Amino acid sequence: MKVFWIRSGHLVKTRVMLFALLFGIWMPLGVIGVSKNITTSSNPRVLNVGVLFTFDSVIGRSAQPAILAAMDDINADNNTLQGTKLRLILHDTNCSGFLGTVEALQLMQDEVVAAIGPQSSGIAHVISHVINELHIPLLSFGATDPALSAHEYQYFVRTTQSDYFQMNAIADIVDYFGWREVVAIFVDDDNGRSGISALSDALAKKRAKISYRAAFPPGSPSSAISDLLVSINLMESRVYIVHVNPDTGLSVFSMAKKLQMLGSGYVWITTDWLPSFLDSFETNSPDVMNQLQGVVALRHHTPDGNLKKNFISKWKNLKLKKSPNFNSYALYAYDSVWLAARALDTFIKEGGNISFSNDPKLSENNGSMLHLKSLRVFNGGEQLLQTIKRTNFTGVSGRIQFGDDRNLINPTYDILNIGGTGSRRIGYWSNYSGLSTIAPENLYTKPLNASPNNHLYSVIWPGEITTVPRGWVFPHNGKPLQIVVPNRVSYKAFVAKDNNPLGVKGYCIDVFEAAINLLPYPVPHTYILYGDGKDTPEYSDLVYEVSQNKYDAAVGDITIVTNRTKIVDFTQPFMESGLVVVTVVKGEKSSPWAFLRPFTIQMWAVTALFFIFVGAVVWILEHRTNEEFRGPPRQQLITIFWFSFSTMFFSHKENTVSTLGRLVLIIWLFVVLIINSSYTASLTSILTVQQLTSKIEGIDSLISSTDAIGVQEGSFALNYLIDELNIVASRIIKLKNQDEYDDALRRGPGNGGVAAIVDELPYVELFLSGTNCVFKTVGQEFTKSGWGFAFQRDSPLAVDLSTAILQLSENGDLQKIHDKWLSRTECSLGLNQADLNQLSLSSFWGLFLICGISCFIALSIFFFRVLFQYRRFTPETQSEVEQIEPVRTRRLSRTTSFMLFVDKKEAEVKDKLKRKSNDNKQASQSTEGHSDSPP
Repeated sequence: MKVFWIRSGHLVKTRVMLFALLFGIWMPLGVIGVSKNITTSSNPRVLNVGVLFTFDSVIGRSAQPAILAAMDDINADNNTLQGTKLRLILHDTNCSGFLGTVEALQLMQDEVVAAIGPQSSGIAHVISHVINELHIPLLSFGATDPALSAHEYQYFVRTTQSDYFQMNAIADIVDYFGWREVVAIFVDDDNGRSGISALSDALAKKRAKISYRAAFPPGSPSSAISDLLVSINLMESRVYIVHVNPDTGLSVFSMAKKLQMLGSGYVWITTDWLPSFLDSFETNSPDVMNQLQGVVALRHHTPDGNLKKNFISKWKNLKLKKSPNFNSYALYAYDSVWLAARALDTFIKEGGNISFSNDPKLSENNGSMLHLKSLRVFNGGEQLLQTIKRTNFTGVSGRIQFGDDRNLINPTYDILNIGGTGSRRIGYWSNYSGLSTIAPENLYTKPLNASPNNHLYSVIWPGEITTVPRGWVFPHNGKPLQIVVPNRVSYKAFVAKDNNPLGVKGYCIDVFEAAINLLPYPVPHTYILYGDGKDTPEYSDLVYEVSQNKYDAAVGDITIVTNRTKIVDFTQPFMESGLVVVTVVKGEKSSPWAFLRPFTIQMWAVTALFFIFVGAVVWILEHRTNEEFRGPPRQQLITIFWFSFSTMFFSHKENTVSTLGRLVLIIWLFVVLIINSSYTASLTSILTVQQLTSKIEGIDSLISSTDAIGVQEGSFALNYLIDELNIVASRIIKLKNQDEYDDALRRGPGNGGVAAIVDELPYVELFLSGTNCVFKTVGQEFTKSGWGFAFQRDSPLAVDLSTAILQLSENGDLQKIHDKWLSRTECSLGLNQADLNQLSLSSFWGLFLICGISCFIALSIFFFRVLFQYRRFTPETQSEVEQIEPVRTRRLSRTTSFMLFVDKKEAEVKDKLKRKSNDNKQASQSTEGHSDSPP
C-alpha cells in the first residue's frame, strides 16, 4: 500500500509545507529537469490519485479509513487496473479555506490523474477553477453545495447527494405537517447560503416561506449563537431548520437547551449533518442525546446489500478496530475511490494515455516569481471525465450512476426522529415518490400512482408530545396586533366607534372577539380606526394598507372579493352576503282575469287537449258495448265533449261498462283531482296575498334603463357596476346612510333621486327593517360572497381564526351575536309573487305522461281484439270479394267493411258468430251421415 501523507495540523509542519511548496514552484524548471511533455506507457505501473479532506473532523475521521480500505481492495482486485497500482496522496485541508487551496495547488504538482474530495464546499468552489484549467476530474464525497452543479464547474463530479434534493425533502416535510413559515439557522458560508437559497425555492413551490434567515459566521462563539437564538425566539415561527456542519452544529442545540427552546410547541428539523455526527460514535453520551429529543433529521439513504454488509464487517475487523464508527460519508468516500479506479481501468483499456503538458496560459507569465509552469495539464482529462460520467456500478452506498445534471440518480433520504438513546426511522423521501414509509428502491419499479405518497409514521416532538405542533405562537413579549377597523358613518350596528376599553363595538367586533377567545393562546391586540368619521372609508384602500404591512389585520364588514384575495388572506366568512336591488313598490289592482293566472298558457293548452283526448278514448272503448255512447253522429260528438269536461267536476252521468274504459277513466280522474287541487291553491294565493309591482324587476331591467342608481359610499358595488356590468358612472350616485337611502328612493329618478339602490344583502335587510316595508328587494341576489377578516399574506392567524369561526357557527354563538345586533325583516321578500305562484307544465308532465301511456295501451288492446273478431266474422265474404274486385276497390271495400264492423254492437257480433258456428257444426254432421248410408 502506497500512501503519501501531507498534514498541516501544526504550525511548524505548516511552515515546512509552505516552504516546500514555494520552493518547488520557484525553482527553475531546468534545475529540476522537467521536460515539456511527460508521457507514460498506456499501462503505467502506478497511478497517482489525490485526496483532499480535513483529517480531524467528523466526516474526515470516518472517510479516512474508508478511503484506505478502498485502495487496498482495488490493489488486491485482479480484475481492476491489471498490472497497475493505485497510489493515494492524502492532503489535510485542516478546515481552512486558505490552507485547503494551498494543499490543492501542491497536490496538482504530483501529476495526479484525479482528485477525491474535498468535503468543504467552499474549498471545492476555489479549486474547481484550478481543475478546470488542468483538466483533472474532482470527485467530491462531501461538497453538497447545489451551486457546484453549475456548468461552470465542469470537472467537478459530486459523488454524494446535492443539498438541492435535501432541501426539497425538507420542504415536503414542512408541507406535510401544514406549516407555512420556518426560520432557517445556518452557517454563513458558501454551503450554508446556497443550501438555504435552495430551501427557499422549494418552500415557495409549497406556498411556504422562510420568515427569517438566522446566519452566523463560521467559528462563532457560543455567546453569538445564544444571542441569535434569543432573537429568533421572539419571533412567531416555531419551526427551525438547522443547516450547519457536523463539527460545530451541536453547539446550536446546547444553547437552545439552555434557553428552553426544546420544549413543547417547538419544531427542530436538521439536515444530514446531525445523523453524520451521531453515526460517527457507537454510543452517544446521555447529555448529547438529551439535547436532541424530538428532533427530526435527514440522513442519506444507503440501501442494505451484500457489499454494504461486507464493508461493515471489514470495518469491525482488527485492522480498523481503532477507527470510529462510520457514517454515510464514509460509504460515499469508499465508492468515490472505486469510481476513480473503474473509470481509470476503462480509460486505459480504451487506449487512453497518461500524459501531462505545460499550460500555454501559465507559460506566458515569464515575469512571475511563482513559476506556475510547474502546474501541468492532464492531457487525458476530458476523456477520463466522460468515462467517469458514464460509469455505472453498484457500490456500498447504492447505485453509482450520474444523470444529465451530473448528480447521482435517485437521490434518497431517511427521515429520522431522535428520541431516547437513539433514533427511529419514520419514513423516506426520494425525488421519485416523495414522502413514503416504503423504501424507495422498492418503488422504482412501480408506477407513481401506486406508491403511497405523502405518508410518514408518527413523530414524537420536543416535549414528548405526539400531536403535531402548530408551528407558530404569538410571543408574550411581542407587540400587540395592530388591527384596523373602518370608522363607519352608517350601519353602525356592524362596526362603530365607542368609548369602551376596546374603542369599538358592533356585530363584527363581537364575532372577532368571540373567535379570538377560542384560540388556545393569547393574542394581544389593539384596534385602530380608519377614516375621519365624516365619510365611510374606501374598503379597498383599507385592505391595501394591510397588504403593505402597515396593519396586521382588518376587522369589519369587509367583503371577500377576487381582487382583495390576491393581496391578503381572508378568514372563513362569518356572514353571507351578495348584491341585491332595492326599489319602491306599489300595490297591484285586482284583475277580472285573475282566474286564469294560476296556470301558464302552455299548461292551459295541454290540459284542454287532454280533456278532449281522454273523452275520445273513452268513447272508442265504450262505443261497441255501452248504449249511452251510441246514437247519431251529432249525438256522439256531443257525448264526447260533455263527458270530457264533466270529469273536471266529477259530474259525468255516463257509466263506463268496459274494463279498458274504466281503467282509463280511473287514471284520468286522478289527474283531474291533482290539477283541481293545485289550481285552487294557486288561485287562493293570488287572490289573498297582496300583489306588489315595480317598473324595476331586477338587475337586468335596471341595466337596460337609464335611471339613476344608488350605491353605498365605500362599497365595492360601485366598481362592480362599472367594471363588470358596464353601467355608465354618471348614472351612479353615492349615498352615505339610511336617511339618504330613504330620501333618494322616495324622490325617484325624476326628482333628483334614484330608481333603485344596489347594495349588499346585510345592509339592505337592516335598512328595510326601519321602513315599514315601503321598499322591497326585486329580482334575485345576483352575486354570492361573504364577509371575512383580512390578514397579511400567509398569516397563520387567518387559519386558526377560520377554525374558530366554524366552531362559533356550529355551537350557535354566531347566531346569538347576529340576533343581538341585527333584527330580521320580512320586507326582503321579492316581488312578482304571482309569477312565482303560476303552475307550469314542468310540474305536471309526469301525470300527463302516465295518462297518455295508459290510453295508448288500452286502445292497442281494444283494436287487437276487434281485428281478431273481424277476421272470424268475414272470412268467406272477404275471399269472394278479393276474387271479383280489383285491388284499389278491394282495399276501399275492406276498410269500409272494417269500419262498419267496429260500429256494430259487440253483442250482435257475438250472436252472429255463435249462429255461424252452429250452422257449421250441423253441416258437418249432415255430410258425415250421408257418407255412411249404403249406395
